[in-house]
Amino acid sequence: MSDEIVATRRDRGRVVAWGLWDWGSAAFNAVIVTFIFSVYLVDGVGDDVPGPFRAATWLGLSSAAGAVLIAVIAPALGRRTDAGGARKKSLFWLTLAVVVITASLFFVENDWHFLWLGLTLMAAGSVIFELTQVPYFAMMRQVSTPDDVGRVSGFGWALGYFGGIVLLLICYFGFVTGDGDTRGIFGVSSENGLNIRVIALVAAVWFLVFAIPLFLKVPELPATANEDSPKVGILDSYRGIWNDVTTMWRDDRDTLKFLIASAFFRDGLAGVFAYGAVLAVSVYGITKDDVILFGVAANVISAAGALLAGRYDDRIGPRAVIVFSLASMLVCGVILLFVEGPRMFWIFGLGLCLFVGPAQSASRTYLTRITVPGREGQNFGLYAMTGRAVSFMAPLAFALTIWAGNLLLGTTTDRWGIFGIMIILAVGLALLLRVPAHIEDRARSLTR
Repeated sequence: MSDEIVATRRDRGRVVAWGLWDWGSAAFNAVIVTFIFSVYLVDGVGDDVPGPFRAATWLGLSSAAGAVLIAVIAPALGRRTDAGGARKKSLFWLTLAVVVITASLFFVENDWHFLWLGLTLMAAGSVIFELTQVPYFAMMRQVSTPDDVGRVSGFGWALGYFGGIVLLLICYFGFVTGDGDTRGIFGVSSENGLNIRVIALVAAVWFLVFAIPLFLKVPELPATANEDSPKVGILDSYRGIWNDVTTMWRDDRDTLKFLIASAFFRDGLAGVFAYGAVLAVSVYGITKDDVILFGVAANVISAAGALLAGRYDDRIGPRAVIVFSLASMLVCGVILLFVEGPRMFWIFGLGLCLFVGPAQSASRTYLTRITVPGREGQNFGLYAMTGRAVSFMAPLAFALTIWAGNLLLGTTTDRWGIFGIMIILAVGLALLLRVPAHIEDRARSLTR
């Protein structure tokens, strides 16, 4: 049974199947949230939305609202999947829900009256997609050993980025490039945003197809894997969460400190990708078509960073990787606040992207290493909860710094949103410096 809880040897088939879920999830992350559909909502659907707020501000506010639901649901989900042996089952239904929501974005027409439908679906999709991370991340010990967890995590992130590259290229050349009434190789009409809406259907199918290998290859967690936590009702799960947190504060405070620190810097990392494409178009003059090419380049460099960082993660530890990555991102972000034009955004925007993957990958390996085997779902549930408990901060900081900067300086630009995201990253870095740099993987006792 221990091999089902913690892998004692690397099974390449399981690793690849697990990583292909990351490859498929790029359909939602890269295409919907970051480079295509969010831009369509802000600069197409909501371009002339009436009222005191710009569409970018509404996007930030809706993201913040969705974050509250994640904070409420995620920890109970993680605790119940550990106790009931339902990691794969939970991941299946959550993945299917994201696929359905992604496909439903087809109905968001290019008219500001549809902005609210688009924002609602985007927020709901983001909530459920974040919940998928709980059982998915918890599976990492089932496909990696203590000696290679960093490389496996980096491999997964890299596959996610490469999946984004391939799908973005398909979307760009197939449905976006060109002028006139039809776009792309497939000649889809651009009237009423049809070519972009069709992309939502393509993204939904992409995620569904590449998620299937995981469900066929990676085994379900045994129901007895965490015998100290029998399956309980939802209300009892929330009571158990409070006990988990108080026990962690008393006996495992370093884990709790990391959860708090990572909540801040992960929110900042999410903000970089969530609003990067919006800023590229509205601030730095990159065309809506070229922003997809930037997305391809961003995914290439992020994948390279994640693969390289995975090896350093196993050698020098995940905290060192995260600290270096966050510090480098702050330097790039400050420079972006003052420069102009597409060229500068290409240089320093890609600089930011180089360090996003390493920070994300090393964050989940740090928590994996310090988690008692069999409690990965519980801790990654808390990981999602703490992340989303503050995840309103980057969207809110993005929205408020745009509003405040324009109000104080008499401008009409989204540039000031960069400052808000950098603040959140800086707070996360400061808190991270208070957690131990060197940790022993708690799964080693099961693999010796």
